[in-house]
Amino acid sequence: MESAAKIRRLVLRDGRSVRSVSRETGLSRNTIRKYVSDASPPRYQRQVSPIRHKLAAFESRLLEWYELEQKRPRRERRTALQLYEQLVLEGYTGSYSPVQRFIRDLKRAKPWSGEAFIPLPFQPGDALQFDWSEEHVVLGGVAQKIKVAHFRLCHSRKPFVFAYQSEAQEMVLDAFVRALTFYGGVPRRVIIDNPKTMVTFVSRSKDRIYHPRFLALMNHYVMEPVACTPASGWEKGQVENQVQFLRRHLFTPKLVFEDLEGLNAWLHLHCDELGKRSHPEQPERTIDAVFTDDCAQLRPLGRAFDGYVEKTGRVRSTCLVQYASNRYSVPAHFAGKLVSLRAYADRIVVVAGQEIIAQHTRGFTKNTSYFEPWHYVPLLERKPGALRDGAPFANWQLPKAMLMIKDHYMDSKGGDREFVDLLMLVQDHGIEMVEAACELAVEQNTLRLPAIINLINQQHDPVITPLPHSYDYPHLTTRPQANCKRYEALYVRHEGAAL
Repeated sequence: MESAAKIRRLVLRDGRSVRSVSRETGLSRNTIRKYVSDASPPRYQRQVSPIRHKLAAFESRLLEWYELEQKRPRRERRTALQLYEQLVLEGYTGSYSPVQRFIRDLKRAKPWSGEAFIPLPFQPGDALQFDWSEEHVVLGGVAQKIKVAHFRLCHSRKPFVFAYQSEAQEMVLDAFVRALTFYGGVPRRVIIDNPKTMVTFVSRSKDRIYHPRFLALMNHYVMEPVACTPASGWEKGQVENQVQFLRRHLFTPKLVFEDLEGLNAWLHLHCDELGKRSHPEQPERTIDAVFTDDCAQLRPLGRAFDGYVEKTGRVRSTCLVQYASNRYSVPAHFAGKLVSLRAYADRIVVVAGQEIIAQHTRGFTKNTSYFEPWHYVPLLERKPGALRDGAPFANWQLPKAMLMIKDHYMDSKGGDREFVDLLMLVQDHGIEMVEAACELAVEQNTLRLPAIINLINQQHDPVITPLPHSYDYPHLTTRPQANCKRYEALYVRHEGAAL
């Protein structure tokens, strides 16, 4: 650049000839004429594209993969790094950079429109951003959609993700409790969208009315909720970018797990691994290192919020109460009564007054009844025949010894009545004691009900341990003598009292 400026001054300002300047500088006359005619800064321009020697044999394969990925949904497309890893498996021995440049050139060949944003700085412990995403996974061999809760501490960029079957309000509450526990403290505010589970009304002046249950969560942790302007995702751009990044790097291709618990354990490990990456604004430090600055400013966590959504319902005559599209059993004596259902992310708790009367694992199927057979045992006292065909007792997983006794009783006439009587003993003595008695009965081959009741009583009644030595027994100091007149004195005294 300095040589071009000097040549232009010599020719255009000082009036020197091209030949004399060429002799002085050693540059060719064509070069000098080019500098004089063009005022733009000189630059090097590659005339021929670089030859990718090791990639040349794989370019057609890579192009085929790239075109195939463009036909997939955006969330399922593989990244250049994943395509490189696949090439290595097929024999490619070069580095990742040529593959990255090849994919970049393919993308640049297509028209696109860019957007400009204003960077938003955040102080340590200031803000937490939250958003949902929908991902496709395979759980238990079944392809399905799941909802993933994304959190991101704005200063350190520390991520946290957790997967659910839906994004109902109880999932929102549970996700916040898990995220704050993961971070080990509470930031000053949280930046969210405007879903109905958190914001019930947005006025023309952009004022918000928050959902009472979500507001209870905010009040419990003393956090300020900040709802974005509708359709303005850039106001929480960090978590929006996180959704796209994790979709490409974690959920592409489809993840395969046995259940949601295994998936969440895997996601938790990757959240820890992401903390080892360099911070985008402080490249000399990792995200975990900057996270220590956040931790110093986060407020103490305190007691965890009880994140449930409550609903009142009446128990049906079938001892079932409905939540969403599923039904859950309660003890039989609550049939026809009003109860409260507390829906958590992973369980349903049924409450009558201040007493918890039933708990069930949360079901995410449709039109399914979830039974606890012990809730129906008192009804068997009047209808013992229902033990054979009743829906609550189908595939009932009783202890092994009790199942053996059940099979023995049900083979004989009236055996269902005897087994119901055995089940009724559980209400008085507990399942542990009855199970232990049944195990002893199977060992001793005494399966009759009276024998089992006797074994239960032996466990229930205290056993008096005999003294080890005879000389420890108490001894009489005066030898007793037979005297029948003592009985006559008692008789006379009794007669006198009667008169």
